[in-house]
Amino acid sequence: MDNNKVKQIHDYGQSIWLDFIDRKIIFSGELKKLIDEDGVRGVTSNPAIFEKAISSSSDYDQDIARLTNEGLSTDEVFFGLAVSDIKLACDVLAPVYNQEDVVGADGYVSLEVSPFLARDTQATIKQAHELWEQVDKENVMIKIPGTQAGIIAIETAISEGINVNVTLLFSLIRYEAVVEAYISGLEKREKQGLPINHVSSVASFFLSRIDILVDPFLDKNGLGDLRGQVAIASAKTAYQIYKRLFSSERWKKLSEKGAVPQRLLWASTSSKDPA
Repeated sequence: MDNNKVKQIHDYGQSIWLDFIDRKIIFSGELKKLIDEDGVRGVTSNPAIFEKAISSSSDYDQDIARLTNEGLSTDEVFFGLAVSDIKLACDVLAPVYNQEDVVGADGYVSLEVSPFLARDTQATIKQAHELWEQVDKENVMIKIPGTQAGIIAIETAISEGINVNVTLLFSLIRYEAVVEAYISGLEKREKQGLPINHVSSVASFFLSRIDILVDPFLDKNGLGDLRGQVAIASAKTAYQIYKRLFSSERWKKLSEKGAVPQRLLWASTSSKDPA
């Protein structure tokens, strides 16, 4: 499989993370095959992905019945199922995580906090802790949305050694705030004398959704020649922000103590425009 184009992407310092999970892909060996043959180096999930997995298969029926009979709420049943799958996926990705020269590169599996907590900082922090402890794997990332309330939760989670996938980023200003939260969280942790060389994070910058919003505005204002270009331009600008902030003197002090940069993860990369 040396000629596999997807796998060759890693030669350029890029990684493909699969934005999908269900029990079939884990138990059938398909996930391991994607890792071994196609070079997939991480997995992300969200409630919508799990909804599709659970509703389109009978694989979860027995566990749903068992958890429901135990008197658990709908949310508790959902996270019981999700945590179980995430733990299995973490084990499949463990060889990738362990083969990296530096912790913080690949081999991670992401599990998202409830979207109903997106504007509740303390509840997000509480659930991030709970999910981190329930999964109990070094290579899990807890997904926290980049809302205003989420920024504080991200900083707190990082300061407490929880790996974080910051999700639902659309704005360059908010992305810079997310990097600030990551760096501040590491600084707080370092001041407490705690290790920072094992804490990892990615910032998931959503692309196609930007064009969905902006393109009609461009058409309306006679700027149709720019249609479909704003998202990529935003990504390029975000990368320049990344390079600036992670080459600063402030960052170098953390880097000398083993900290790794918060990587940019390009999400929502499929084109939504048929043209």
